[in-house]
Amino acid sequence: MKFKFETLLIWQKAMDLGEELNVLSEAFPTKEKFNLSSQICRAVDSIALNISEGSIGQSNAEFRKFMSYSIRSLAEVVTCLHKAQRRKYISDVEFEKYYSDSFNLMNMMIAFKKNIK
Repeated sequence: MKFKFETLLIWQKAMDLGEELNVLSEAFPTKEKFNLSSQICRAVDSIALNISEGSIGQSNAEFRKFMSYSIRSLAEVVTCLHKAQRRKYISDVEFEKYYSDSFNLMNMMIAFKKNIK
């Protein structure tokens, strides 16, 4: 038996991205523990959390609202990636990989949100 959200590809991909960025952020300097590391982890976790919370809501309008929160959290993650790259905490290769993953997930989430009737 599964919860509805567990079958959603966007939730699965958000979960994967969250785990990958959690590991990535562990390599940030100690001075970032309560700043950028914390921020990127909270933002990336919010993506999957909001998808799951919205999926069990009372209405499709509520689900769309929570999908908007997820999309905003993903935009925050992308900004954190830019900050990490500019501060030389991640390589250009790492940035490109997670930027691409984020871009693809964003497109999937926007399309999914548009199809919530």
